[in-house]
Amino acid sequence: MSVPEPVQGHARARCGRRRRPTSWRNPSIDRSTFRGRRVLVTGGSGTIGARLVEHLVGLEPDVVRVFGRDETKQFYQRQRFRDSRNIRFLIGDVRDRDRLARAMEGIDTVFHCAALKHVESGEYNPFEATQTNVVGTQNVIDACLAAGVRTLILTSSDKAANPTSVMGATKLLAEKLVSAATNYRGTHETTFASVRFGNVLGSRGSALDLFFRQVAAGGPVTVTDPAMTRFVMTTDRAVELAIRAAEVARGGEVFVFKMPAAGLPDLVAAAIAVAAPAAGRDPSSIATVSIEPRPGEKAYEELMTEDESRRAFDIGEMYAVMPSIESRREVVEAYRDAPPAPVGAYRSDTVELLSADEVRSLVQASFAPDPLAADGRIV
Repeated sequence: MSVPEPVQGHARARCGRRRRPTSWRNPSIDRSTFRGRRVLVTGGSGTIGARLVEHLVGLEPDVVRVFGRDETKQFYQRQRFRDSRNIRFLIGDVRDRDRLARAMEGIDTVFHCAALKHVESGEYNPFEATQTNVVGTQNVIDACLAAGVRTLILTSSDKAANPTSVMGATKLLAEKLVSAATNYRGTHETTFASVRFGNVLGSRGSALDLFFRQVAAGGPVTVTDPAMTRFVMTTDRAVELAIRAAEVARGGEVFVFKMPAAGLPDLVAAAIAVAAPAAGRDPSSIATVSIEPRPGEKAYEELMTEDESRRAFDIGEMYAVMPSIESRREVVEAYRDAPPAPVGAYRSDTVELLSADEVRSLVQASFAPDPLAADGRIV
């Protein structure tokens, strides 16, 4: 694995206010990694999953299997890829072990994107979130082992760090299941790892998606706490880094992406400035209104806890957090020369925030004026 030069003595410095990441735009992806591979994407018609499929198809795999339970999304996705010969669409649920086992046959790499992801929904339906995010993840792990899959990458969330919500707790447990699988895989050679990132701008159900819809309806835009901060990245960036994690994973890591952060007022202002003209509205006519924080909502986002930072390494565009349990010898050896991460929680309220202009540029890049385009249904 290619990692930066080691810091002298590998001393772990305690971080104060972190500087804005400088390497968050252009990850290096080895296109040959997936050439001829057979890939399965669970939740492959969701915001992240669908864009991941789009990127993977361009990397010349033997086949990409799109696994999910929404037949309508798959219908539109199939129309978009109607000329592609290396993509297959499978209806199924990660709660169904037998269906997963059949879908995994002959697969080399799995990206596990299927999840219940809405914080408020999880608070009201905790067992359903557990069934999908925890039991479903274990089903995916078991199917990977049975099918001899080479690599499993779980896409996780910042909510898994010091969770205050059901959704965050289930994603943390899913990460723990994936990391532990590395130690009990026996003679199987599957590499298990997770990737953790914050807000994916414009993804369905995200704050930005809600702001866009409120602006299109003429407002008002609902704002909870103006002091809130959020890590932000585009869908393309999230996908590129998930692919990169699949390339460098050795087993049991949680990869934490170095993400820029933005203040909520700048996100709201950018959403209004970008979406209002597209809806034929004057941005100055869009009002904002304050509301109470939603159940389980935090004022800041945390991608890595202080405890995790003490067992993390800096590998360029991301940190690699080692498991809290003992790691396999070959995993430890792989990071022997990697510099340690700074000690301290990696939070959106302790990093240098993007400027208003930078936030607007990111929001503009994430804006799809047609709701069909936002769902990937333009063909």
